[in-house]
Amino acid sequence: MERGTSPKALRTVPRANGRRARRQAETRARILRAAWGLFARQGYAATTVEQITEAADVGKGTFFNYFSSKEHVLAGFAEGQVGRIEELLAAARQGRTPMREILRRLILSLSEEPAHSPELFRSLIVANFSSEPVRQLTRKNLEAARRRLAELLALGQERGEIRRDRSAQELARFIQQNGFGALVLWAIHPTAGLAEWQQTTAAILWEALGTGARGRGRVRRGLIFAG
Repeated sequence: MERGTSPKALRTVPRANGRRARRQAETRARILRAAWGLFARQGYAATTVEQITEAADVGKGTFFNYFSSKEHVLAGFAEGQVGRIEELLAAARQGRTPMREILRRLILSLSEEPAHSPELFRSLIVANFSSEPVRQLTRKNLEAARRRLAELLALGQERGEIRRDRSAQELARFIQQNGFGALVLWAIHPTAGLAEWQQTTAAILWEALGTGARGRGRVRRGLIFAG
């Protein structure tokens, strides 16, 4: 493991009104964009911290202020996904936007970075298969995302918009499985834009999740859920 900072530095820089906080967020985002571009072009394993800092036009010291290692740059992708879920959860708690629309926005939002390049997503998968530190970080962030997603679904259940015969935790895992599966299939054979794929994914998911979905009689445990 390369030298770095405390675990706090691994978190997404919080949104704030201060100029310093905005600069920090911009620098972190620039490092992430530079790294993901390199991962997409030449692969995760072939990319060095030096190449990332050069592409982002920052010093190595600045890099390590935000990320403990190259592995933690990949974790930044998953952290960003958690942040997107938290933003939509906060919006759902404050308003009365239909849960179907919130979930549609969520699925499209979570696909924004991978949609830039199927090569990038393939690089992320390879990194997870080949590096235990990356797998540990990804697992941690997936669990955090699933908890936030379960909170969102529980809110939908309270409103009577989401089916209640399955727990919010089970439904959250189901959404992750389907969303991730769609990303993998698209990355292997990107015959259309990812947004188009995910629009279809969102529509089918709602048929399984919504309380008033058509064809609910055909949606059974053995069809949708494993076990």
